[in-house]
Amino acid sequence: MFTTLLLLFVPTVLLRLLGAAGLARFGTWRECAAHGLAVMLTATGIAHFMPDSVTVMPSHDDLAAMVPTYVPFPHVMVYVTGLLELLGAAGLVVRATRAGAGVALAVLFVVMLPANIHAALADIPLDGEPPTPLWFRIPEQIVFITVALWVAQPSTRLTKLGRMSRSGSS
Repeated sequence: MFTTLLLLFVPTVLLRLLGAAGLARFGTWRECAAHGLAVMLTATGIAHFMPDSVTVMPSHDDLAAMVPTYVPFPHVMVYVTGLLELLGAAGLVVRATRAGAGVALAVLFVVMLPANIHAALADIPLDGEPPTPLWFRIPEQIVFITVALWVAQPSTRLTKLGRMSRSGSS
């Protein structure tokens, strides 16, 4: 139940420790959270393409079962959302595309919320595990939406550096 959150928070903290050790790229929590979210999305995005024979993560069929019945072409939708997650992850690690990727991912998380609600209410297992309860799924999605929107905003430190370099070059 906590795997996806761990895929976000553990890399974020580890990257921040690298920043504290002097690796400038990971000098802010926001920067580290962008990369942590990218790690999580890479793992979850890959799951959208996994066959049932892979047992270390949910499979494509597991995720297709989560799609509400009113959504057409559930298998295609799983491939599309998986691709969007992978593209969003790539967009997060590039500063120039981070803002757009963060906003787009927040929208994607909102769009995918009905599938999470459907899976919880219909007791659809994921990777052979009992379904994640609704009381956990909705707050979890809110965390992902919040982090995506937070990392989409420019870092205060980077903004100040940009202003200083512009004022020094005039």
